[in-house]
Parts: sequence; C-alpha cells; structure tokens
Amino acid sequence: MDLVQAFTDVIAKERLFAREDKLLLAVSGGLDSVVLTELCHRCGFDFVIVHCNFRLRGVESQRDEEFVKGMSARYGREVRVGGFETAEYAADKKVSIQVAAREQRYQWFEGLIREGVGRYVLTAHHLDDNIETMLMHFFKGTGIAGIRGILPKQGNIVRPLLFVRKEELRAFAVAEGLEWVEDSSNESDKYTRNFFRHQLIPLVEQAYPAALSNLADNLGRFRETEAVYRQAIEERKKKLLEYRGNEVHVPVEKLRKAEPLATMVYELFGGFGFSPQQVGEVIDLLDCPSGKYVRSRTHRILKNRNWLIVTPLLEMDAANILIEENRTVVDYRDGVLRLGRLEAATVGALDQGPDVALLDAGSIVFPLLLRRWAPGDYFYPLGLRKKKKVARFLIDAKVSVADKEKVWVLEMDKKIIWVIGRRIDDRWKVGLGCRTVLRIAFTRGGAGGSVG
Repeated sequence: MDLVQAFTDVIAKERLFAREDKLLLAVSGGLDSVVLTELCHRCGFDFVIVHCNFRLRGVESQRDEEFVKGMSARYGREVRVGGFETAEYAADKKVSIQVAAREQRYQWFEGLIREGVGRYVLTAHHLDDNIETMLMHFFKGTGIAGIRGILPKQGNIVRPLLFVRKEELRAFAVAEGLEWVEDSSNESDKYTRNFFRHQLIPLVEQAYPAALSNLADNLGRFRETEAVYRQAIEERKKKLLEYRGNEVHVPVEKLRKAEPLATMVYELFGGFGFSPQQVGEVIDLLDCPSGKYVRSRTHRILKNRNWLIVTPLLEMDAANILIEENRTVVDYRDGVLRLGRLEAATVGALDQGPDVALLDAGSIVFPLLLRRWAPGDYFYPLGLRKKKKVARFLIDAKVSVADKEKVWVLEMDKKIIWVIGRRIDDRWKVGLGCRTVLRIAFTRGGAGGSVG
C-alpha cells in the first residue's frame, strides 16, 4: 500500500477537512501519532503539534514530552504541551483514570479550537483500535452506535487513520527511518483495551484466522446500517420528546406503545447518561406512582403522573420539585412555599395579594409540580376567561429580565395553577360552592436549593 496516497484519498473521500484548514495533531510520541505527523507533513498540511502530559508515569511521561517537543525541529512546527493532574482529577470527579484522561484531553482540545489555534484535532486511532473498540462495546453492552465503532469525523475531532492496520503503520515507520517512544503501560493487561489486544483477539484468531479482516468489513456494514437506523429513530423521537426549556417531557402512554420498547427507551434516554443496564429501571417507571425517579450521572428521569420528565441534576439548571399532598413547606432556590388548608368562611383580607394563592381545594389533585416557567407555558390569569402565554403576561406586568429568571410556576397535571408571586389561574379560584381552601403562601428568597 502507498500509505501517503491512501491517506490523501481517505481524507478526500470522507471529506474530513480542507487543505487550507489549520490542524492540531494530537501526538503522544508513540508510533501511531509519529506516523500521522509524517503523513501530514508529506501532504503539505498546515498543523500544530499538541501533546498531553497526564503525569501518570513519572520519568517516562517527562521523556515523552521532551521527545514531542523535539519534533518541532524536524517538522518546523509549533509544539504545544498541556499538563494535567490526572490522578487528582479522577479522584475528585470519581471516575477512572482512563475517563479522566479522556475528559481532560478533549476539554483542552476544545479550548485550543476556541482560541483559534486550529480548526480540527487529528488523532492517530487506526483500524486495530476501531476493531478493539467495537468488541469492547459489544461485550460491555451497547446500541448499534457502539458496534459501528469509531467514526472518522465527529465534530472537530478527525481520525484519518481508521482505514489502516497497526502493522502497516509500523512497516511505514521502519521503512522511513522514523523514531518514536514506547509507552510501557501498553504492555499491561490491567487496562481493558490491552486485555482485548493481547489476550482475547489472539485467541479468536486461532479459531478464525481471518477474524480481524472480517471484523474490519463488519465495521463498514455496521456504519451503514447505523445510518439507516438513526434516520428511523430520529423520526420517532420527534413524536415522543417534548422540549420545555432545559427539560424533556415524554408521554407515558405513547412510550408504553413504542415497539421495540427497550430499544426506544435506550435511544430516548441514552443521550442523558443512562446506560443500557438502566433500561429496565426506566421501563419500570412507566407503572410506578408519581414521584419515583431514576438517575444517571448527569440527569434524572422523574415520573409525574402521565409523563416522564428528564432534568439535569443540578438544581440551578433545572428544578422539578414534586409536592405531595402531605407537604407543608417547600424551600427552594428562589423562595419558600407554605401550604395549608382552611375553611372558606375563615379566609380574610390578609390572605389577599399576589404572594398568596387561594385555590379551591376540592379541585386540586396532588402531586403538584414546582418548576421554573418555560417558553410555551400558558395559563388563564385570574379575572380572564381566555388563556395567555406566561411570557406575554410577564411582559405586560413589566417584569424585568433579571426577575423573569426567578419566576416559578406551580403545575397540576400539565396545567399551570399559579404563576408564583404573580397570579393564580382563574379555573382554580375559590368559588361560591367552595368549602375548603388550599392556601399557599410565598416568601421570596429560599435557602438556596434545599427542597425539604
């Protein structure tokens, strides 16, 4: 194989980048990234070499950094080095060393792109890496996106060597007299990828000598299959996902009828950090009472009557506070609600005003949902017989932009019953036949996120 020609052909065929684009080459100093650098140099591309020192291997990590810095003279290119305290990051975030290194690496790359240092980051992942990734995903449990392996281009990350085997890269490097450094951790089978590389795949090849070639062909087939599959999934997601601000609402009954259910659940919620192993828990939510939830690292799926509501875990970014019937105090980010019941005949003048909601208790069905208002919300303001967008109501009330961010609503069965501190909904006001009143008093300035 003429590797240089094959390299340029793949870049053109996959439309990975244009000749005038400035590239960031992620170079560890190992064989793969050294060959990538040589190929980009031979092809005349404009690039900066970027190196990550994760400070995990002591003297060896420093050796690699110095080696990569030395490549500046050979290629006449700038070298940038990012140093990371990876072990501390992993402990702080409670993730594995591999995850910590990946997160730090790509966060740094994104920063360099934002600074305008380069447009695309090129990594040296090759065909063997892709086969190993496919097998790891298969055994770990994944959707079709996992078994189609690594894509040659995802956003600003480009992997132009996925077409070539490791042995072909080594043959090219030896023939061209290239030098590289060896990472001693690549020999340790304590890392999952190395176990697959050194133990599992050689055993499979004993039974099926053409296994790697067949798996490489499968990668191409799975990639095309996944494209067709993705089109169908996206069409169905449009019918099931309702976006409300930074929340996502999914109707329980529509989801229950989706077939195949497990696949749809995985595709709907996998993007929010839910694993294949949590699919069963999410399906169980369909028949759970309101208030039950399932959490991922980043999100929560809350069952609220006929809906599953997906919210970020950070209270500052989204709040969905379920209020059960026996709840008397709700202390949240922007205020405190105090709930109580009283006889209609005892309601006095002190109970009037925007910070007190007087509602016909006989028409209120718990649980209630306390949340921030969102674009698209509407209600029937007290005294009016027609609905009004909350956004328009706030504009008419001359609420400032800063204060709009602090406006919350109280919702019952997807209907807003009170724009808190502003106006109740006319449909739940206290009428002539009302005997018991649900009184909710609002005090601005809560305890900063406690939901009691």
